[in-house]
Amino acid sequence: MADNSSYSEDDTRAAWENFVSSGKDADGKPLNVREEILESWKRSMESGVDAGSQASRMVYDENQLYRRRQRNAALRQAASAAFKRLEPHLKEAKTILILADDQGVIIDAIGDAHVLDEGQEIHLELGGDWSEKTIGTNGIGTALRTGRPAYVHAVEHFAEGVQAWTCAGAPIHDPFTQTVIGVVDLSGPPQIFRQHNVALVLAAAREIEIALAEQKQVERTQLLEAFLMSDYSRAHDSVVLVDQTGRVLFRRGLEEDLLRRAKELSVGHKLLPKLDGLSDQEIPKLLPLSVEAEGIERLKLEGVFRGAALFLRDKSKMQRKAGETCKILPRVNVAEGEVQIVGSSPQMVDAIGLAERAALANVSVLIHGETGVGKELFARLIHSRLPNDKAPYVPVNCAAISSDLIGAELFGYAEGAFTGAVRGGRAGKFEMANHGVLCLDEIGDMPIELQPYLLRVLEQRAIYRMGESQRRPVDVRLVAMTNRDLRKEIEKGSFRRDLFYRIGVMTIKVPPLRERGNDVCELLEYFSQLHAAETGQSQITFTDRVLELLLRYKWPGNVRELRNLVQRFYLIKSDSLVTERDLPPELLDDFEPGATELGEPLGGGHSGDLESIEASAIRRTIISEKGNLTKVAQKLGISRPTLYRKMSRYQIQKP
Repeated sequence: MADNSSYSEDDTRAAWENFVSSGKDADGKPLNVREEILESWKRSMESGVDAGSQASRMVYDENQLYRRRQRNAALRQAASAAFKRLEPHLKEAKTILILADDQGVIIDAIGDAHVLDEGQEIHLELGGDWSEKTIGTNGIGTALRTGRPAYVHAVEHFAEGVQAWTCAGAPIHDPFTQTVIGVVDLSGPPQIFRQHNVALVLAAAREIEIALAEQKQVERTQLLEAFLMSDYSRAHDSVVLVDQTGRVLFRRGLEEDLLRRAKELSVGHKLLPKLDGLSDQEIPKLLPLSVEAEGIERLKLEGVFRGAALFLRDKSKMQRKAGETCKILPRVNVAEGEVQIVGSSPQMVDAIGLAERAALANVSVLIHGETGVGKELFARLIHSRLPNDKAPYVPVNCAAISSDLIGAELFGYAEGAFTGAVRGGRAGKFEMANHGVLCLDEIGDMPIELQPYLLRVLEQRAIYRMGESQRRPVDVRLVAMTNRDLRKEIEKGSFRRDLFYRIGVMTIKVPPLRERGNDVCELLEYFSQLHAAETGQSQITFTDRVLELLLRYKWPGNVRELRNLVQRFYLIKSDSLVTERDLPPELLDDFEPGATELGEPLGGGHSGDLESIEASAIRRTIISEKGNLTKVAQKLGISRPTLYRKMSRYQIQKP
């Protein structure tokens, strides 16, 4: 790099004018114009940058700028110490220090207030886009483009409006991948700038890289510790841990054959793209073909998403096959028949497999699914697969017990604990479920004030009856069920975050019937056989048209609604063939033109299920009132908030 004394303002300006007018240098390389500057001018020209530009572009959208700064929070944090150390000296030097992201957009700027104000005239400020393809040769954009420090003085800038400035930029490299993730730049008027400032920004960039490395190492160590201390780390044999950038930082229990075929699983390899914005369903699809994940658990530090544990499918073990019958034998000393989970769709096969593995791991399980999908069958499945066939199974519906009594129901109470307490006290559901399964249905309805006590019982494995101080150890497998989105309940403050992570060590999502494809036909056959045997009637059959309609139907009441529909057929039919005329009018309404007035099929209809009837009434009223929700609420006699809540519960689209 030429020193400052070799720079000639007149020669450089003549060379620049000749270049922008002709698109090339006059006689080979012009005197006193550095090779790196010429190369940058050529790139600027090829990118279509206007040499007469007076200012760079701006990111004016405040939300977009906010998201950009949040996305680079780690970089900004790593730079904060260096910026704070240098800030007092910048004011005396009439200079500003800038931090730009990997696209050349300024995300932080400090220094002399007067210079900062002047920088706004050319958009050298927060949100300014200083990539080389936007504004041409400059310290930020050229350092980004070349991956090397860049010193650009006055007329060396490609855009005329920037030639009253001098800048020195140094790229910041990711300490693990060595990719350029940002630039630190020192800018100011030409008369106060010296070439050795390149050394200053280079030192600042190295300081930021060291801070980044320390920051990431601490974060990775914390992630690993959090995972190894968690219950779900012991629930799976084959595990790969990735950080937020998708890089492998830990693996365990992988078959040698899998490791040979999948070099992507080596520690340090970037297995996935950045996890921000990716759903749990999208992440497995982005894995290499040789790697198959059967589950994922997001990992958080201080409530912020920082990585994920991928539970890999062990192909050496027996896997449940599609179509394989899943039977649940009657409980010991309980008068009940055999129960069967019907369905061969991939989602159901996966859910059944997870439930069977959950029975082998002594962890809490959260079963999530809409009303009527059969969540209780999965709780029974877990119980039925326990090694002890005499293990108790104790169900509790949290929504069916008043908030005043649910504590006594769960933990029991001592004699005289409250008015009406039975003599001698009484054991609670936890004690009754000792060495077995306690199934808490509608866990989202548990009062917030009672949740800390549940969390303490799960962590201490002991209870205290209400009104007494005696510690009673319990060994209970908790299975919680809900049709609510507990993450949203956490945001609303009605469910504790720590309890959510404690009960959801393993989460099983039971798919709604509308997503299970031909499972509808399997369930029709199963319930038809069941009701034929119970009533002594001939088994009914269905026309192709009926099957077509039932496969297209949205089933808001899920499996429960389908079962009720089949039972209805057996009650009202005098023959054994079900035709389109036998379908309830509420169901047929879904296929009439009016049912799609709001842009999507409303998926209404019901078959005797009270919740389905309520959902159908809401849909019909929305249609009749042409989507005016204020009138809908008035006609139904409920408040607007109640209407919104019910629409969310029944998956009704907001018009």
